[in-house]
This record gives sequence, C-alpha cells and structure tokens, in this order.
Amino acid sequence: MIQGIFHYEFLQNAFLTGILIGFLAPLLGVFIVVRRLSLIADALSHVTLAGIAASLLIERKFAVMAGLNPLYLGMVFSVGGSLFIEKLRGVYKHYQELAIPIILSSGIGLGVIFISLANGFNTDLFSYLFGSVTAVSRTDLAVILIISVVVVATIILLYKELFILSFDEEHAKASGIPAKTIHFIFIVMVALVIAASMRIVGILLVSSLMTLPVAASIRIAKGFKQTIFFSILFGEISVLGGLFSAYYLDLAPGGTIVMIAVLLLVLTIFYKKLMIKRHVQKEIGLDERS
Repeated sequence: MIQGIFHYEFLQNAFLTGILIGFLAPLLGVFIVVRRLSLIADALSHVTLAGIAASLLIERKFAVMAGLNPLYLGMVFSVGGSLFIEKLRGVYKHYQELAIPIILSSGIGLGVIFISLANGFNTDLFSYLFGSVTAVSRTDLAVILIISVVVVATIILLYKELFILSFDEEHAKASGIPAKTIHFIFIVMVALVIAASMRIVGILLVSSLMTLPVAASIRIAKGFKQTIFFSILFGEISVLGGLFSAYYLDLAPGGTIVMIAVLLLVLTIFYKKLMIKRHVQKEIGLDERS
C-alpha cells in the first residue's frame, strides 16, 4: 500500500483524508463526550444520510444536476440538523436530551423517503453508508482540508470557553461567556466534520470514530489535555490501521476502522484494571511490611 500511495491518486486521497478525519473526529469527540452529547453524532449522521439521498434523487430526476457532489447537500442537511437541535434544546429546556432523538428520527424518516423516491439503494448511496476508499476525490480532500483548518483554528481560539462550557455551563454563563453563540459554533463544526467523514468511515459508523477513541483515552488519561492527546492518537491508529487492513484484506474501511477502535478500547480497559490490581497489591504489601 505504501508504494501504491505514491502511484495512485485515490489512495493518496484516502490516506490524507483518513489522517485529517482521524484527527478531527476525536478532537471534537472529547468535548462531545464530556458534555454528554454522545448521541448527537448519530443524529447528525442520519440527517446527513437524508441529504445524501436527496442529492442522489435530484441528480437522478434532473439531468442538469448530474455531477453534483452529494457532499455539499449532505453538509447543508447536517448543519440544518444541528441548528434544529439547538432550537429544540431551547424549546425543551428541562428535557434537552429529547432534541437528539427527535432529529435522529426525522433524519431516518427523510432518508427512507428520499431513498424510496429514488427507487431504492444504489452503489453511490451504499458507499456513503459504509465508507469507500475509492470514492474519495480531490474535491472531497480539499473540502475536508478547509474544514480541518477552520475547526483547529476555532478550537485554539475558543479553547478556554469550550473547556468551561463542557464542565460547568452555569458557571460559564455567570462568567459572561456567550454560551449560546459558542455552542452554536461548536455544533456546526461537529455537523461539518460528520458530513466530511462519511466518505472514509461511512455515515452509519462515523459516530464511532467520535466516541470510541475518547472512551479509550478516558481510561488512561490523567487530565483533559492528555485525554485530547490520547483520543487523537487512538483515532489516527484506528483510521490508518483500518485503511491498511481494508486494503490488504479487501474489507470495508469503515468496519475495520471501527473494529480497531473497539480493540483499542478493550485493551485500555484491561490495562486500567491491571494497573488498579497492581496498585492494590502494592498497597497491601506496604501495609504488611509496616
């Protein structure tokens, strides 16, 4: 595969896109998990599916729209879904978690309708659902690169505000931080990254890349910044390991990426238990000596 990367454009696109997604998804995933909004990735991924299906339907019904990149309409739907989640969180102030399943259900419903209108699944839609290395184009790479720059710059500029909001929203509001604006910016970034990740991981699996590396890092990290570092590290290992495995074993890249992330999570859980056991044994040994 290393030699192929230098010779084939589609492998270059997949490799570079994978590196970017492996960095972005866990980076935002840390803030998502800390804020207990893990299911938001699932909701927005299903809304993105509706946008992809709508784009493919438009392309099929109107010949003049042939060649339209479904990524763009998928992003529009994803961002729109994120805005509706924010709106519903304001409507259901005491039951804010309801906003996520409402949007998730709406996304699934719209997706099924658009798919049925387009006379069922086709190869393009299937690749969006589960990821496809060969489907990543230079345009996709350029879009993801732009999103990466925007997301990283925003995280750097608003890191302090996002950190405070993630752990204590009431304190953040009392401190004068524009919570609604910051949360709006954050959720739009999440929507864009989810839409951009679908080519590599697939719409149905993208939420895994935002949560599994974070879940693994939480087991061994000793601070918030260390959690971010390990999350990104595990994310990159999952993506690159998944791409290499998919290439040599002729498997779907989305599935291999997720299973490597699951394996890393299991290993960190066992590692943590081993460390706790050793610590207890050490404490018992010290007590016996004293």
